[in-house]
Amino acid sequence: MKIRAVILANERSEEHLLWIRACQKYGEAVEWRVVNLTCGEWLEEVEKEPFDILLAKPGGMTSIFKQLYDERIFILGFVKQYKIFPSPGEIFIYENKRFLAYWLKANGIPHPVTDVFYNEAEAAEFLKKTGYPIVAKINIGASGSGVVVLHTEAEALRYLRQVFSRRGAYRRHGPNMRSGNRGRRALYYLLHPKALMPKLSIYRTVGSDPQKNFVIFQEYIPHDFEWRVVRTGDSFFAHKKLKAGEKASGSLLKSYCNPPLSLLDFVKKLTDRHAFHSQAIDLFESGRGYLVNEMQCIFGQSDPHQMEVDGNPGRYRFTGGHWLFEPGDFNGNECYDARIEWVIEKHGSAES
Repeated sequence: MKIRAVILANERSEEHLLWIRACQKYGEAVEWRVVNLTCGEWLEEVEKEPFDILLAKPGGMTSIFKQLYDERIFILGFVKQYKIFPSPGEIFIYENKRFLAYWLKANGIPHPVTDVFYNEAEAAEFLKKTGYPIVAKINIGASGSGVVVLHTEAEALRYLRQVFSRRGAYRRHGPNMRSGNRGRRALYYLLHPKALMPKLSIYRTVGSDPQKNFVIFQEYIPHDFEWRVVRTGDSFFAHKKLKAGEKASGSLLKSYCNPPLSLLDFVKKLTDRHAFHSQAIDLFESGRGYLVNEMQCIFGQSDPHQMEVDGNPGRYRFTGGHWLFEPGDFNGNECYDARIEWVIEKHGSAES
């Protein structure tokens, strides 16, 4: 089986390199080229040579480039009807918490109650009537960036005034001080000073894009952890993301206890229904069952693996009507190798 792929780069020159590394690993099985989806002649470049599939790497740094990438994916996926992986649906809900809230509600997927307001007075009325604490989120922001737990009406109204002012909502645009590897990162930049300037450039870019004139408020779900469930192709993984302070996102604290199979059933049903095969889904356990908090088609990986069962790294696959655990290393290259393997299996052809 062989496949011809076009890697769709975003505004950051290095973000698609994991796709390249995965393609190179499979050698002659993958013929690939790169097109910058943010360039002026993006469509002409994509169609310059025949291909079987487009491999997307959507950006999640600023709203303007997120919108650009989504619009062009819409043209490629729905107007031109090209095959895209991850799918357009997965890309549209990625790094767009506002749209994700609409999507979850419209599809009847259990999730914390989420309200989005574009009118300051309407939002203020909501804050007078709601219970506390509540969670405020910004539309774009990974690793807990821009997530604030508001404990009182006065605190929430101050937040609301800030978002509808010139200042906008706070979004972290520096190092994640809640993660547990600060010393290691500081040592890395001391040993590799040339890597510091691109990082500072990222922080400046993020800081230049504050969220203004709309708010996202979410029901607070008491929790000590979130489940992170990953699906790549037909492989499933799960671990607990532990809280640091009031949030689990961004803490990089994990527990690799055996995941309940009911959790895998929930995620398989959801992703099968929408044909999603590149997903990291964060979920709360609650009295209402599992509640979806976040969904990302591109996700970080701080450890070499995503799951352990009885202390052994590996994956689950649903075979013959049952979940079967297979020990081994299936998360190499931040899961991009597994993505390419699945793409070759599902979309490759002997004639390509």
